[in-house]
Amino acid sequence: MTTAPESGGEVAVSERRDTGERAFGPRFATPLFMGAALNPINSSLIATALVPIALALHVSAGRTTVLISSLYLTSAIAQPICGRLSEIFGPRRVFLAGIAIVLAAGVLGGLAQNMPTLVVTRVLIGLGTSAGYPSAMLLIRRRATTVGLRQPPGRVIAGMTTTSAATLAIGPTVGGTLVAWFNWRAVFWVNVPVAVIAFVMALLWIAQDSDPIRGHSMRSLITQVDLAGVLVFGGAITALLVFLMDLPRLDWVPLGITVVATGVLVAVELRVRDPFFDLRLLVTRLPLTRTYVRYCLTLLGIYVVLYGLTQWLEVGHHMSAYQAGLVLIPMGLLSAVTGRMVGRYRRLLPSLIISSAALLLGAIGTFFLTSHSPMWQVVVVTTVFGLVAGFGNVTNQTVLYKEAPAEKVGTASGLLRTFGYVGSIAAATISGIAFHTRVDDSGLHLVSAILIGVGIVVLLMTILDRQLAESDRQSLA
Repeated sequence: MTTAPESGGEVAVSERRDTGERAFGPRFATPLFMGAALNPINSSLIATALVPIALALHVSAGRTTVLISSLYLTSAIAQPICGRLSEIFGPRRVFLAGIAIVLAAGVLGGLAQNMPTLVVTRVLIGLGTSAGYPSAMLLIRRRATTVGLRQPPGRVIAGMTTTSAATLAIGPTVGGTLVAWFNWRAVFWVNVPVAVIAFVMALLWIAQDSDPIRGHSMRSLITQVDLAGVLVFGGAITALLVFLMDLPRLDWVPLGITVVATGVLVAVELRVRDPFFDLRLLVTRLPLTRTYVRYCLTLLGIYVVLYGLTQWLEVGHHMSAYQAGLVLIPMGLLSAVTGRMVGRYRRLLPSLIISSAALLLGAIGTFFLTSHSPMWQVVVVTTVFGLVAGFGNVTNQTVLYKEAPAEKVGTASGLLRTFGYVGSIAAATISGIAFHTRVDDSGLHLVSAILIGVGIVVLLMTILDRQLAESDRQSLA
């Protein structure tokens, strides 16, 4: 029995697929994965070092929380800016510059003798690590275009996401281990070898940018970057995050600044031909806008577990920060495994339904936890959120890749991370409100009730999104 020969079109598609697989091999993908993971690992690595830092520098534990907020604020603003710079100067250059900043910050933090120096270090880490994800996404987009693919192999975007999710989940455990084996300075020094390896890999394995670096006058650069839009956007985001981080105390000043700055941002960006914060794009591409909102709420759910549940474990179950971090390892592992699986799956809607349903299920499961619950029950509930991370993060980033214009992938990817940071800070705010007076079961159940509402909203947003179903039909056609 003989088989019919492949048609010319099928052969061409097969050849492009084989070429694409080679183009996105380990030499290209590994440094991008490492660069993109630097931001989430630094977000969670510091958690177990805060108390030792306070003791070593003779400051209150409350003062060390600025080391968390400074990185969040910097990253929320810098991610889309780095994406914009990648589009102008070339993603490889911006990627390498970001890694170099992280390397310098690791040395500065490792040698720091006071809190102001550590705050500067965290700002530099936020700035440097913010270059990793948006520039990597633009490098992936350009590589796909070069080899004639509409989108890269799913495993590439999945690898970006699962690496970030896994490092985020294991960050507290790694941080606790470093502090136990060495001291608090190790959570800064660890950036040095990782940055050196990522820099060398990117320098050797990623092709040079074709974008010309010369010919940009200061005036043209200000216009291209849309400096006015960047400044107003930064002011609006900063004021919003300050308001959120100050809850449950209502500080009307930053809220008022947020409202005014947002109005100014709308007025400024609608008058610019090539705006940094493209409001027209958000209005005309509603699937992209819905992706931002869905990603924000999904990250809120994941970070509630990282912040709220770990606090409850330390108090209700009398665990150390290191032990609480160990409880989250199954969540990180499931996130990595499911993320790899989703990367090979072409349909978007089922994956997002699983993610949102898992978010709702995990929230309901959290409601039934008490300080007397057996540890296996806690592990089961936290592990459910690994499905949220694995299915949700990978698929939302795939939707962004498909919906964002090719020339805007850098900025759009950075903006996705900004929405993620808003979600993470909202999660910390919810935990702060619930545990304002004491960390107990009633506070955990309040967190759960809020999270149930969030899960319902995300599930309805997903099921009712007709564009996702249409995108699946086009992919399978």
